[in-house]
Amino acid sequence: MDSTTATKPDVSGETLSLLDLLFNGGIAGGIVISILLILLFIAMYIYFERFFAIKSASSYDKIFIQNITAEISKGNTEEAQKICVNTQTPFARITEKGISRIGNGNSLEDIRSTIQNAAELEVYQLEKNTSILATISGAAPMIGFLGTVIGMVLAFHQLATSSAQADMSLLAEGIYTAMTTTVAGLVVGIFAYLGYNHLVVKTDKVVNQMQQTATDFLDIIS
Repeated sequence: MDSTTATKPDVSGETLSLLDLLFNGGIAGGIVISILLILLFIAMYIYFERFFAIKSASSYDKIFIQNITAEISKGNTEEAQKICVNTQTPFARITEKGISRIGNGNSLEDIRSTIQNAAELEVYQLEKNTSILATISGAAPMIGFLGTVIGMVLAFHQLATSSAQADMSLLAEGIYTAMTTTVAGLVVGIFAYLGYNHLVVKTDKVVNQMQQTATDFLDIIS
């Protein structure tokens, strides 16, 4: 048996935790990552707050419009308004506005206009702060790319001003730490983008339901 054995190269590498990967990019990289984490927190808060608010507003009760129909058919508009007040949904609020306009010389067109104005206010409340998600989805990747550019500039500057022989590992380390800001920016941007579009879809569903409720109510009083 040959006494000489081949020496295996050491393939073990240094492992980095997620925090090390994010915050070992120098002061500039740390500032950019901190900004992106703040934006991520804001995006998550807005998304989940709006998600549950829209989910609560989308609870459409078919029995509600049936009760309103029964009370208005009997001419009991006060009881119909009480049902709307106790229900506390966008559908009930726009219906209550329409009921309050019944009589007093108001035409069907006046009632229709009142319902449309009330519906616009409800849509505005549903869409509150969602535009911030759209802004974050576009701004986060650009902020991440800015951090990468700053990191690259600093890495090349350190390499250029080094009195010793050029060390490519120094440049490679600067590049990989700088690229983490782009990855972080893309992650935040993608989450905000998907969250914004999901909220838009759910809001559109509620708007369609409000339009159906308004149509049914106008059919009742016409």
